[in-house]
Amino acid sequence: MNETKTNFNWYPGHMTKAKRQMQEDIKLIDLVVELVDARLPQSSRNPDIDELGKNKFRLILMNKNDLADPKATEGWTRYFEEKGYAVVCLDARSKNYMNQIHNVIMDVCKEKIERDRKRGIKNRPVRAMVVGIPNVGKSTFINSFAGKAVAKTGNKPGVTKGKQWIRLNKNVELLDTPGILWPKFEDQTVGLRLALVGSINDDILNIDELAMELIRYLKANYPGALAARYDIEEENEDAQVLLAIAKQRNCIKNGGELDYAKAAILVLDEFRSGKLGRISLEMA
Repeated sequence: MNETKTNFNWYPGHMTKAKRQMQEDIKLIDLVVELVDARLPQSSRNPDIDELGKNKFRLILMNKNDLADPKATEGWTRYFEEKGYAVVCLDARSKNYMNQIHNVIMDVCKEKIERDRKRGIKNRPVRAMVVGIPNVGKSTFINSFAGKAVAKTGNKPGVTKGKQWIRLNKNVELLDTPGILWPKFEDQTVGLRLALVGSINDDILNIDELAMELIRYLKANYPGALAARYDIEEENEDAQVLLAIAKQRNCIKNGGELDYAKAAILVLDEFRSGKLGRISLEMA
């Protein structure tokens, strides 16, 4: 992806507090369950998690798998497994994956369960901490896993506040934590990718610029996706492509002028909802 003019550096105070809280909470748990966005598994990870979670069992859940490029997801699964993580690809809105995840947790933590058994401790549940950056689907996953709405969900970054233990069944307890975003975007491309999938609040971004970055990326990496969706020539300059989409989709202001902003929002929304196809923003 090309360098973007928008400068991303977003680390609210409540996230600093959340990191301190996690340093305390990590002592209480056996397993770190980390949600990432399958479309950008590296950029949607918090780099502090590896340091915080060392010496703990690890499970990575690649959420929004239904929106990601299957080939890219295969590559990322191999990448994380080679690093010693257990990996499950899923759509957190669906309960279909929950038995599989439960079995993986039991398998990952079998050493701990065996140690407890030898010490005469029976039926102590595996304690897992669920972590992930804002808007990656943590609350949705917890609700699906627990089978009821126990965690507040929302599609605005930063909806989850505070912490709570959630008893899933006799085998597993989850500690929910607020999401932590990157403390600093040293590589601006990371900020751009997170913005494209909606992990940074759109209100603080230049949406036209963001849509142009997406158009540029799609033309280079998924040629034909824009042409197929909008019935346009995508070989033109990026601004001309956005103009053509505005025309095709009737994005027009009151005076009859084309509405670039409306077209930009349309393209971003259709990318985020998978209407442009299964697209990943980074490859392993």
